[in-house]
Amino acid sequence: MPELPEVETTTKGLRRTILGLKIKNVWTDLSTKDKRQKESVANPKYFKIFKKEILNKKILSVERRAKNILINIYGGKTILVHLKMTGYLFYGEKQKIKFAHVIFTLSNGKYLVFSDMRKFGKITLLDTKKIHDSKHLKNIGPEPLDKKFTLEVLKARLNKKPNGKIKTVLMDQSIIAGIGNIYSDEILWHAGVHPERKVFKLKEGEIKLIFKAIKEILTKGIDFGGDSMSDYRNVDGLLGKFQLHHEAYRRTGEKCRKKDCKGVIKRKIINGRSAHFCSVHQI
Repeated sequence: MPELPEVETTTKGLRRTILGLKIKNVWTDLSTKDKRQKESVANPKYFKIFKKEILNKKILSVERRAKNILINIYGGKTILVHLKMTGYLFYGEKQKIKFAHVIFTLSNGKYLVFSDMRKFGKITLLDTKKIHDSKHLKNIGPEPLDKKFTLEVLKARLNKKPNGKIKTVLMDQSIIAGIGNIYSDEILWHAGVHPERKVFKLKEGEIKLIFKAIKEILTKGIDFGGDSMSDYRNVDGLLGKFQLHHEAYRRTGEKCRKKDCKGVIKRKIINGRSAHFCSVHQI
């Protein structure tokens, strides 16, 4: 699933390519009666309303909130896109894109394509002024790369789930925004903390190491253009490179690369999600 670095990479790509353009048309082949998708373009009735609202509207700005992409358009509306497990956005000339399920035609003759193999992604339309109070965003925790996200803020957020296992708590979007399976594994490897450690048992020094790793690993993920171990591509259709720098994620059975460490990378299911960690230095 695309996490903060992948969504940030996509957001930067959209700022570079679609600002100032108008949406001339939109198409989808999605069609569901699932009530959970009632306010999504996957619902045919909602799609008609969505299309009417966005046609000929200029794209004013693009933002990211947690794992959500916010495309602000003229008229006080915002297109919210959540890539979910296998989604990505492609910008460019008309060409065959695998698993293309939503296509926006732009005023410069190019296209913005939403590819999503599993069809779990979400595209909806909201009032720009109310978007951060909407059900989609209102319960999300603070942004970990924000300057306001300090060590003290991290401590306060973790203390909301004192009995939680640290990997699970780091991935909880109501605690901290944007961290998922890949980056939680990498953060904890760098901090030397076992993913099953309970929050209340973490020492001051360990929380400091986690804080430092959060900032460094997420920034590194953005610098490498995201992680394309799975389906993710940037808006130019290119792979990210963070997967070439994994220390823990999906390295099961391989030797730990920490200097002087004799451990190997193990995999374990924790609260329904896989965790990868060193058998020795993560304690």
